[in-house]
Amino acid sequence: MLNILGNTRQVCNGMTRRQMIQAGGTGLFGTSLPGLLEAEASENAKPGRAKSVLFIYLFGGPSQLESFDAKPDAPSHIVGPFKTTPSRNLDVRMCEHLPMLAERSNDFTLIRTLNHSQNDHNASHYIQTGHPMPPAERGPARVNAAPNDWPATGSVVEYLDRGLQQTPNRAFPSYVFLPNRHGEIQLGGQYDRLGQYAGWLGPEYNALSTRIRKNKKGDNPYYRDCTDDELQFRFPGLELNEGLTVDRLNRRKSLLDQFDDARRQLTRSGNIERFTEFRRTALDMVMSEKLRTALDLQAESHLVRDRYGRNLFGQSLLVGRRMIEAGARFVTVIWDMVDDNGWDLHSDLTSLLKNNLLPGLDRGLSALLDDMKDRGMLDETLVLACGEMGRTPNFLNRGNEDGRDHWSYCFPAVLAGAGSKPGLAYGQSDRHAAYPLEKPVSPEDLHATIFDCLGINPHAPLLNRQGRPISLVDRGHVLHELFY
Repeated sequence: MLNILGNTRQVCNGMTRRQMIQAGGTGLFGTSLPGLLEAEASENAKPGRAKSVLFIYLFGGPSQLESFDAKPDAPSHIVGPFKTTPSRNLDVRMCEHLPMLAERSNDFTLIRTLNHSQNDHNASHYIQTGHPMPPAERGPARVNAAPNDWPATGSVVEYLDRGLQQTPNRAFPSYVFLPNRHGEIQLGGQYDRLGQYAGWLGPEYNALSTRIRKNKKGDNPYYRDCTDDELQFRFPGLELNEGLTVDRLNRRKSLLDQFDDARRQLTRSGNIERFTEFRRTALDMVMSEKLRTALDLQAESHLVRDRYGRNLFGQSLLVGRRMIEAGARFVTVIWDMVDDNGWDLHSDLTSLLKNNLLPGLDRGLSALLDDMKDRGMLDETLVLACGEMGRTPNFLNRGNEDGRDHWSYCFPAVLAGAGSKPGLAYGQSDRHAAYPLEKPVSPEDLHATIFDCLGINPHAPLLNRQGRPISLVDRGHVLHELFY
C-alpha cells in the first residue's frame, strides 16, 4: 500500500496540459513544471489489486428503476413503463431493455445503494473526486470548474505517477478522458463541468482529453451509427505541424538539450529543472507512436468494432480499452448530454430509454466486459460504471411527456474486474428504490475503494496549496466485501 505525503511547493503555477502539448507540436517549450510529489512506499507496501481503472460515467442520472434495480411489484406510480428481463443473478431485477447485461449479471458486481445528498448535476464533482463541493458553492448555478476544486481521482493518480515515476514510459499519460471534456459536446465549449480537472493540484495534471464534434443541433452521436470520419479520436495539439517530421523533432530535441546543459551550468534553479522535464515530456508525447496507435480504431477488426456498436459510446469504450492496454492508469469514458438529450430524463423517458439509451449501454458495456475478459485484462483493471445520481421513485406524467426528476438518495453502480466478486449484489434498497435499507455506499466509500485497488492508501495525507495535509478521502471506507 502506497502512503503519500506531498511537499509544500506551489502546484498551480504552470502551463496547461493542452498548452504544453501545443508547445510540443510547435517546438516552443517555455514554462515551469510544478514540484513533483515527494513520496515513497511504506515498509509494509503491497501491490494494488488493479494496475488501472476504467470509469464509465453516465452523466445526467440514469434511473435505477429502469436499469439495475427494477421494482416490478411496486405500485403503478413507481414501477414505470417497462417490464423486467430474466437475469442469471436471481438477486438482481433488471430492466427488459438490458437483456445482454442481464445475461452477464453473474460477471459483474452490482452496488444498489450508492447515495449522497447533493441532488443536482454538480454532484459531478462528488462522483469524480470523492469530495462534495463546499456548501457555499453548491447549487445548479455553479457550472464551471474552478481552480480550488478538489482534484479528480484521475488527476491524483497522474500526480502520484509522475512523482513516483511508476509508469516507465512518461510519454504516455496516466489520466485520459474520452471522447470529450465533460460539457464540451453539450455546451459548445462555453462551460467546463466540475469534477474532471486537477483543481488545486494544478492544470498540468488535468486529463489528456480527445475531441469529437457533433454535426448539428439535435444530432446525438452517442447512440446513432457514426462513420469512421466522425470517429477520428485525436488529442488536440498532438499532430505534427505540416513539414515537421519526427526526424526534425529529434534534431531539435538534441539542440535544445545542448541549451539546457548550458543553462544548468549557469543556474541550478528548481524552475529550470522543472522546465526541462516539462519540455521533454511534451516532446516525448508528440513523438509517441504508442499514444497515436492507441487512438487508431482501424487497427481493430470489423467484428470487434461491431460488437461494441458503431456509435460514439461504443467506440469510446473501445478506445478506452486500447488506452488501458497501452499504459493509461485512469481512463474516463463519459456518456455526456448532447443539447438536452441524455440520461437526464425529466421528459421523454420511455422513448429515449427504449430506443436509444438502454440499448446503447447494454451493447457497449456487455462488449467491453466480454472483450476485456477474453484478453485477460479484467485481472488487473477495475471497471466502474455509474452516474452522479439516480431518478425519483415517482414516475411523472406531464401531459404527453413522461419522466423522473433528480434523486441522489439511492442509485446503482456496476463494478467488474480487479478481483471483485462477480454476481454479488451489494446493499439493498427499499421497495421503491428510494433509500438504502442496508449497506449504504457513499462516494467517499467508492473512491476509497478505487484508491485501495490501485495500491494507494486512501487516508494518506496530500498537502493542499496552503501546505495543509488533507486526506485523499475523508471518512470513506474501503468496500472490502466486494472483493475476494
